[in-house]
Amino acid sequence: MSFTGHPRTISKRAFPLESPLMPQIPRNNYLHFKEEKQRLQLKKFLLHRMFLVAMIPANTEKKDVTEYYEKVFQLILKHHLEESVTGLLVIYPTSILHVLESSSGTLFQILTDYVNRQKSEREFFIQGMKIIVVSHNIPTRLFMQWHVSVIKVPVMYLDDVTQSQSLEELISEFLIQTHKLASYLFKTVKVGTKGPGDNLHQIAPELLLPEQVIKCLCKSEEFLDPETFLKMYNKPIHVTMDSEVVWPAPSRF
Repeated sequence: MSFTGHPRTISKRAFPLESPLMPQIPRNNYLHFKEEKQRLQLKKFLLHRMFLVAMIPANTEKKDVTEYYEKVFQLILKHHLEESVTGLLVIYPTSILHVLESSSGTLFQILTDYVNRQKSEREFFIQGMKIIVVSHNIPTRLFMQWHVSVIKVPVMYLDDVTQSQSLEELISEFLIQTHKLASYLFKTVKVGTKGPGDNLHQIAPELLLPEQVIKCLCKSEEFLDPETFLKMYNKPIHVTMDSEVVWPAPSRF
């Protein structure tokens, strides 16, 4: 005796594409990518570079300028450990060129100290400071330490390039010459030495910017002073939209 079996009906219901029990593929965002890149490069903080110019009274002693910045660096290192400052400070007869490399927090504190000094001291010897360029997240340092050099040469007004060049051309010359000078110091100055000292205008005079360019950039209104820069730095990035302040509140679907 045989029984005729009924064929089984196979359900055509589709299975879900992703089951809760199935392993999920991890997805990283751009922030995770940057953090991993920094970890692989053994960096503890993002590195930034800032180019500054400022005016100083005539016959300002090198000792006064260097001691001021060295005290600021030492004070900041107490709170920002291992975030050393490297760069170049060129002291002209009536102006300075300053390049700083460090973390954003350290650079922020250096500018903050300058603004506080300028407000508390009526005759603070560093005046009219302007921020020319800030380079964020640079891959490596141009300077292995903080160099200081005094330029004791007479100011020549016969070939004042600021009268024949536009501001864009002056900025381009400023950056090109400064990077050339940084590359020269990187190749010639050994780590731990005092650097070129006050003989830079004799060793590499073709790499130095004329003081007229520095003074012209200080007077230009196109660049931010530290106080204005810090106000923009501390300004919240969250902007209130018009739709968030109307009444009744719009419904969202």
